[in-house]
Amino acid sequence: MKAVILKEYGSSDVLQYVDIDKPTVAADQVLIQVCASSINPLDWKVRKGMLKVFSGSKFPLILGFDVAGIVAEIGSEVTQFKPGDAVFACTSAKFQGSANAEYITITESLLALKPANMSYEEAASVPLAALTALQALRDKGQVKAGDRILINGASGGVGCFAVQIAKELGAKVTGVCSTKNLQLVRSLGAETVLDYTQEDFTQNSVKYDCIFDAVAKQSFPKCRQVLKPKGIYISTLPDLGGAFWNVLTGLLPGKKAKWIVLNPNAEDLNILKNWIEEDKLRAIVDRTYPLSEVANAHQYSQSERAVGKIIITVSEP
Repeated sequence: MKAVILKEYGSSDVLQYVDIDKPTVAADQVLIQVCASSINPLDWKVRKGMLKVFSGSKFPLILGFDVAGIVAEIGSEVTQFKPGDAVFACTSAKFQGSANAEYITITESLLALKPANMSYEEAASVPLAALTALQALRDKGQVKAGDRILINGASGGVGCFAVQIAKELGAKVTGVCSTKNLQLVRSLGAETVLDYTQEDFTQNSVKYDCIFDAVAKQSFPKCRQVLKPKGIYISTLPDLGGAFWNVLTGLLPGKKAKWIVLNPNAEDLNILKNWIEEDKLRAIVDRTYPLSEVANAHQYSQSERAVGKIIITVSEP
């Protein structure tokens, strides 16, 4: 099968489009013919070696954390899926993907049927970004109806889903983005939209129950002054500074600093699937690249200009 691999950390030049063996199916796994995947910032951060403490030094690596495709084969213990089913998932391997390939094996417990009203490309945009947004807001932020929520990076891959999910949870949503994306974020359900090129939300007088920094561009010390007394700040980046505040605020009463570590699972995917099929959640796709051009997709993602998700088309369904 065709796949994109890396044998060392580095620039996008280390990505190689090659032929490798098709994976074999374990008893609890499903073999999926990958129709589409997507690029997340996590992909190029792993590729550059920024997360090697997690991703390790065993090569070759296949990146790609989102998959939408067709069940090609099932293991002997699989009961919920059959060959021909259209499915989507977020891969389970921590900081190692495997979806930038024509076939992938995934544990049954991570899979859900693809939303009926989405193409494979649209479905591939959902798992990692929307699961991150859902678990950040619902679990870490404990968001409930009536809460005032701010989402920093509201036009990005995670941010677009976060605005919609926060709205579905009943929150009053403020989105922060650049000038050109103000109308998009408003259309996703944000009641207030701030242009970060014109104002700094950390200097405003409005207080929030939860601040979700979906692009990890702010810090808890800067955001704490615009949090309510029991407000929660959530970041997507597990760095040392975040770890310090996570531990310290966890020991003290009052405002909290947390970061989201994604837990891929079918139960949450099915929540997202239902919202999508009820037209409560939609995908925003910026650009699409073929599997052979993953390196170009990485470069575009690194530019941090993408609106919504960058999709990789792999094979025809």
